[in-house]
Amino acid sequence: MADRTVSIRRRVLVAATLLLLLAAFVLVAFIRDYAERASERAFDSLLGASALIIAGAVQLEEGEVTVELPLASFSMFSGRDRIFYAVEAPDGTNVTGYPDLSEGLVPEDDSEPTFADAVYRGEPVRVASAGRLVSTASGTGWATVRVAETLGERRALAREIFQNALLPVVALLLLALVILWFGIGRAFRPLLSLERHLRARAPENLSPVDLPVPQEAVQLVGALNDFMGRLALARERLEALVAEAAHEVRTPLASLRLQAEVARGESDPEALRTQVARIHDEAVQASQLVSQLLMDATISHRLDTTPAGATPVGAVVNEVVRRLDPDTADRVRVSIAPGMAEATLGADRVVLREMLRNLVDNALTYSRGPVEIAVAARADGSVGIDVADRGPGIAIEEREAVFQRFRRGAASSGTNGSGLGLAIVRRAVEAQRGRIDLQDRPGGGLLVRLVLPRVPVRSPSQGVKALASLALLALLLLPAGGAGATEVVYPAPDGSGETRLQILGATDTGLFAHLVRGFQALRPDVTVTYEEGETLAIFEAFASGSRPPPDVMISSASDLQVKLVNDGFAQPLNLAGAANLPGWAQWRSELFGFSFEPAVIVYNPDILAENEVPRSHLELAELLEKQAVRLAGKIATYDVARSGVGYMLAAQDQSVSSYFWRLASAFGRAGVRLSGASPAILDGIERGDLALGYNVLGSYAFARQAAGARIGIVVPDDYVLVVTRSMFVPVGAQRADLGEAFLEFALSDEGQSILAGPAALGAVVPGTQGSWTAERIAARGRGAVQPVPLGPSLLVGLDRQRRARFLDTWMEIVAPQ
Repeated sequence: MADRTVSIRRRVLVAATLLLLLAAFVLVAFIRDYAERASERAFDSLLGASALIIAGAVQLEEGEVTVELPLASFSMFSGRDRIFYAVEAPDGTNVTGYPDLSEGLVPEDDSEPTFADAVYRGEPVRVASAGRLVSTASGTGWATVRVAETLGERRALAREIFQNALLPVVALLLLALVILWFGIGRAFRPLLSLERHLRARAPENLSPVDLPVPQEAVQLVGALNDFMGRLALARERLEALVAEAAHEVRTPLASLRLQAEVARGESDPEALRTQVARIHDEAVQASQLVSQLLMDATISHRLDTTPAGATPVGAVVNEVVRRLDPDTADRVRVSIAPGMAEATLGADRVVLREMLRNLVDNALTYSRGPVEIAVAARADGSVGIDVADRGPGIAIEEREAVFQRFRRGAASSGTNGSGLGLAIVRRAVEAQRGRIDLQDRPGGGLLVRLVLPRVPVRSPSQGVKALASLALLALLLLPAGGAGATEVVYPAPDGSGETRLQILGATDTGLFAHLVRGFQALRPDVTVTYEEGETLAIFEAFASGSRPPPDVMISSASDLQVKLVNDGFAQPLNLAGAANLPGWAQWRSELFGFSFEPAVIVYNPDILAENEVPRSHLELAELLEKQAVRLAGKIATYDVARSGVGYMLAAQDQSVSSYFWRLASAFGRAGVRLSGASPAILDGIERGDLALGYNVLGSYAFARQAAGARIGIVVPDDYVLVVTRSMFVPVGAQRADLGEAFLEFALSDEGQSILAGPAALGAVVPGTQGSWTAERIAARGRGAVQPVPLGPSLLVGLDRQRRARFLDTWMEIVAPQ
């Protein structure tokens, strides 16, 4: 007794505690690893999806690798991380994006995304890379697409998962220790009494134990009473128990093995692959249909707005063949009669290309043999283009019907198609005053014959004269004045001049002055210098480093602001007022929106009667289509090539509205006048030079109307785009503390009241009192309010190739002259 230093209870308690702590430690390590892996898998999936979306848009045009970033490229990134991307041609040259992103990374040679950790611009990033196989004049190679994201959000998600899982583990561990402490004491108490009794008995005393014991110990006492008298029987039963246990364990093990074999035999990967293939086929068919519908709309717009050109037929045929899939291109045979390659057709190159491409695609789809393209001159001087195949052909009674939209012949059953190809072809042929015939090909198959009139080529001297006229017209249309900034100084109210705050912005000085004076009422010792310019001009000056960084950067072009913040030009701030901002009006604790400004329609009531004022985007397009002659030269909107906010609004319009290009075409017919700023448009409307202005920032219009200007304002009833002027404190600002104080004031109750009152820029913080609050502005229209959120998705529209394509298309439609 004297040698016993540790009780059984203590031993069990210590062992159980150590076991629980070890289990908790292992569990915590597992949770931490799982949280990191789960976060990495989740964000890698988004990163890889973004790279694949961009890779899917990579294509070859005239031997050059091009890409137009889809709108969804960065839409999955909703956090506060910075996003970088790059697209490289097979020879390693940068196509678009950040040229130095690929330093230290090998080119991709597979379409499956790969991931790597890197350091870019001094910050660790995760890079997803995907390849896109393209065929160039020098051979076939892999274009490389890279998308990189900083690690803040994935680390935050891993930390959140770990912390949320750690709290229950710690709580359960503490609870288990408490229960263990009290439970062991209560469980061992009857055993201690029994132990004392047995120790007091003589060795030869085998009489039954008659101590009162709790119910839980009855079986133990009975076993002790029967032990000595029934030792042999207990031995036999023990042997039987061992045999039975072996049998019982063998049976479930065998059953488990059998079930595993059955499960392995019943798993059907072929059926799974079949299902995946069926889903893929459906997706391909849907993609083909969407592509055809988009091309149908593009052809319609180009036929309506693009002037007839002189396009060589040989160049069109060669372009169509180059764009074919390499797996089917070797089935195409081209025959061009001597001298016909330079024969010119009177249509836009895109229209001719899509017309011929649809015919060739149909021939390749519905036949297995070679497809022949023949170009020859006809007796009447026209150009004949034949596309022949060895497919099932089209029955005579169906030949007129297949030219209707979504109509297909009986022989096309079982083959994917949209029923739009021949309808597009006929529209393009009729626009050129040509004709199309479907004929049976001798020996079997279908022969599609196009007969198109040939047009003469304009002489070089005519081209020079036309370019000179265009240049003169451009000079006449440009508004007076340049894009240079103007500077206004607001002296410190207390007369001191030592403390100065430098602000660079694109907000009308007269409206912004209210906010500056409100700030100086709290800081009378601060002299404020405000430099005003156009959105694109101040962005380019700031990004190029041609001027010192100001203390505050302000712009209504949210996409340009996001670009600057994403590229590391902004300082992170901890603003108390940011807690009241809507989520769409702030990003990364670096960029903050402070106004609520809808894009509205402004009109002159002396020119447009109340009953003809358009209340939606569709009504505006219809008005311009019907009244193009009357309103010629009296409609104005932003010059999207000069104005950053104008380009952003146009890009957002395109993504929201299905009527955008129709409206753009109507602008072109009405001879729209392009301007770099809303005040200039409002001046023209107020003077009577303009009848209507589109996408004018509502803040300027509301302020002008409140000052007594005779103008009407329409907040569209279908949808209204809302932008917020955003601001940040640049890296390298001389007085970053004053910049932060000014931002804090703009988001405060006092600052928002000024924006909702005399400044008329609109208060973005909910619950602000005043005439121009977000709630009151939204109530002026019946349509959906579509704020333009601050975030990485705005970077898509700034991609240089996508922007160039958009501007080219815009200018072709809106200002084709």
